[in-house]
Amino acid sequence: MGGILANSLALLADAGHMFTDVGALALSLFVAWYAQQPSNARKTYGYLRLEILAAFVNGATLLLVSAWILYEAVQRFRTPEATEGGLMLAVAVVGLAANLVSAWILRPRDGDSINMRGAYLHIIGDVLGLLGTVVAAVIIRQTGWTLADPIVSVVMTVLIVKSSWALVKESLDILMEAAPAHISCDDVRVALKKIPGVTEVHDLHVWTLTSGVVAMSAHAVVPESERHQAVLEAAHSTVARFGIHHVTVQLERDPLRDREQHLHA
Repeated sequence: MGGILANSLALLADAGHMFTDVGALALSLFVAWYAQQPSNARKTYGYLRLEILAAFVNGATLLLVSAWILYEAVQRFRTPEATEGGLMLAVAVVGLAANLVSAWILRPRDGDSINMRGAYLHIIGDVLGLLGTVVAAVIIRQTGWTLADPIVSVVMTVLIVKSSWALVKESLDILMEAAPAHISCDDVRVALKKIPGVTEVHDLHVWTLTSGVVAMSAHAVVPESERHQAVLEAAHSTVARFGIHHVTVQLERDPLRDREQHLHA
């Protein structure tokens, strides 16, 4: 209502972000609760991946809203419109105060999930947007330069897009079961091959189940059967140094390449 009455694109942009935030934060809260549900015979990992889906939806929603804001800003540049600076400033200050409280509550902590980061980014996006809106409102009140409104909305939107894209990319990588950015599969392979008794490591995969849970599976060729238990224990200890704690290692006396050619990596 403030954005419509003040005819402020910056306020409308903030309102759009706030509107999507209601849904995004509600989704984050629901997922944080639902992901704690126990696993079952069909969903053996439980619902851990829901938080990644929520993060992806949050990021993608912000990108869509940002695209709309940029479109509207271009229209304002072509046809400037009068803006009520006083009302714009008052609404922006109230909104900024509310979002600063929310940002403090959701401030990052060690071990926060990607879902929580997504929720926090939504709030930070609003804080940045409202800061810009306050600046634009002051400029309009003091100088009457109405282009400050769309200019600020574009600057803030660019900052929001940068953070949102990073969130979307990270969550998409997890959904595609890509190796975590901080773990090199080649380094893991070399470390495993250094274990006494291991002659070859193949079909190596490293992926993220959910925030803070990295999994790995691999085939290791160990010709001497009596070494299998020792190799298995050493493999777990070795990959733990990379932050991998959910480990599956298939030990083979002879490589099974012919049976699994489409799986080897």
